[in-house]
Amino acid sequence: MNPTLIVLTGAASGIGKQLVHAFLERKIPLILVDLDAEKLENLTHGSEAVGWVDGDVAQEATWYRVVDTAKKLGLPISHLINCAGVIRPGFVEDYALGDIDFHLNCNAKGSILGTTVVGRVMKEQGFGHILNISSLAGLAPVSGLSLYAASKFAVRGFSLSVAAELKRYGVLVSVICPDLVNTPMLDLQLGYPEEAKLTFSGPKKVLEPKEVVQVILGVMERPRVLVCIPESRGLLAKIAGTWPWIGELFRKSLEKKGEKAIQNRVK
Repeated sequence: MNPTLIVLTGAASGIGKQLVHAFLERKIPLILVDLDAEKLENLTHGSEAVGWVDGDVAQEATWYRVVDTAKKLGLPISHLINCAGVIRPGFVEDYALGDIDFHLNCNAKGSILGTTVVGRVMKEQGFGHILNISSLAGLAPVSGLSLYAASKFAVRGFSLSVAAELKRYGVLVSVICPDLVNTPMLDLQLGYPEEAKLTFSGPKKVLEPKEVVQVILGVMERPRVLVCIPESRGLLAKIAGTWPWIGELFRKSLEKKGEKAIQNRVK
């Protein structure tokens, strides 16, 4: 499906920001969504092919503004990429109760609202492709990141469910599950060495945003419903999610590996 207009959330940083650069290079019209209006404006340098909406993805009004902006541009939305996401590590005995809404509103509700509102528009036009960014933490339990994992499990479960519903109308849904990515969210976790130990228990080389972008571009060309990055770590996450007791057998060694990785990064 050739892109006519791409809606991208979380566009001001991380994977979203790298996607903006990739799409601008390809001269693809965009609607960018983020809370930080100043960053969006600086990022796009006033390009006439770009509309932007500074708003909270967990609010219905934001998504109706997105649809109105598309109408003003006079272009059908061919793709929606939900990249907006937050993380705040914490154990169940410690995290603030407000952290529940913090994760679920942005990560889960934002993707669900966007998929619903834009998905209905795509249904009426008879085509479209929605890509929701989950995580390997949406496949396997991660203690210390229970709220983040819960929100990403929700994104994956919802995406897989509506993929079957929307396919009959010519609308595709994909869910992308990356491993740890070198973004501001990674840096934030370094401040929580106990809670984030399992996060850093993977390969020494973390994913770069550009690597994730290349996979997303590939999925846009050749759609798949569920994509793990990398696939090898995705397989391990699927095993741990299906048989959690297996993961528990390796918990201590993985935590030690994660502790060492964090120490090396903060030196």
